[in-house]
Amino acid sequence: MSTYGARHAPSAFSTPASIALFRRLTWEGTVPLEVRVDPKELPANSNRGLECYFLQAPRVSYLPLLIPEIRSYLLDVVFDEAGGRVVKEEEWWFEREDGGLVKWHWPIGLIYDTHAVSLSASASAPSSSSSAPVPLKLTLHLASPPTDKLLLQPSAEACKQAFMGQLKEADFIRWGNTKRMTGLRKQDQDGLWDGIKEHDFDAYWRIASKITPTPAPLSGGRSPSPSPVPPSSASMVHTRPPDRDAASAVRSVPARIYLPDGPVLQDLVPPGAVRTLGDFLRAHLPLLFPLDRPDRKPLAYALVQGVRCPGDAEMAWLGACMAGADGWVNVCVGVEGA
Repeated sequence: MSTYGARHAPSAFSTPASIALFRRLTWEGTVPLEVRVDPKELPANSNRGLECYFLQAPRVSYLPLLIPEIRSYLLDVVFDEAGGRVVKEEEWWFEREDGGLVKWHWPIGLIYDTHAVSLSASASAPSSSSSAPVPLKLTLHLASPPTDKLLLQPSAEACKQAFMGQLKEADFIRWGNTKRMTGLRKQDQDGLWDGIKEHDFDAYWRIASKITPTPAPLSGGRSPSPSPVPPSSASMVHTRPPDRDAASAVRSVPARIYLPDGPVLQDLVPPGAVRTLGDFLRAHLPLLFPLDRPDRKPLAYALVQGVRCPGDAEMAWLGACMAGADGWVNVCVGVEGA
């Protein structure tokens, strides 16, 4: 997991070039997955020594979108011709190594981060001195999906509908209405999902920039840190230079807190009153995030897009630069030193 220090506070990066850079870094983030087919469900004559598939999955993607790649591997390497014919892709579903169902409609990065913070609360958590990310182990079942627990069939189309629903909810929380989302042409709404499906940053942000607020450049005599150079000039097209700080002008930042093996907390986060991530966490989890006390070791940490974020990170900036493709700032809380 990456970290950045206080001297690189997010407010020091509020320039069009750096906003585009942080959005691209969030977009290009990946997590390691280990997908193993349930050996009891493998067709006869399958190659049982190769039923495990490793991949680096985009954080902003979804498990149903990985099925074509996994299927291609299984057909080429694991299944014989007869076995490939009997397997029905629409019946595939995922389970965690511990037997828990995977929330397939969540972004893959969020699935990974919630698993990471759950490990942090466990006595079996790996040593924090290890810098190598640990693959999230998933079991792929080829038949009999538990539809009563999955709610919807884990298909790409159902995932698209869930994604669009999250975008509209985020739009309503930001502005108090969904005019920006519903005002998009159907072609543009579909284009948002196509950008996710094709993992195309430029295609996605060409449309998302119409509904996502952008922080204004710093002013008032403050001297920001030197801004990183954006990865490509094309990304600058998707950062509109505002005449005011639209990121702080929203009614509320769409944000949720995910606790280790616990409930998901959601509340209104007006960026004027709840200015920083620390404010947000102290308001909801005062025992884990007490007021600053230099004599006390921190009890917990916050992950946003796999990055340990400092408490002085501005919520408006997080909402504009490090929200997921569905518009939400997902804050996963892990336990320190567990």
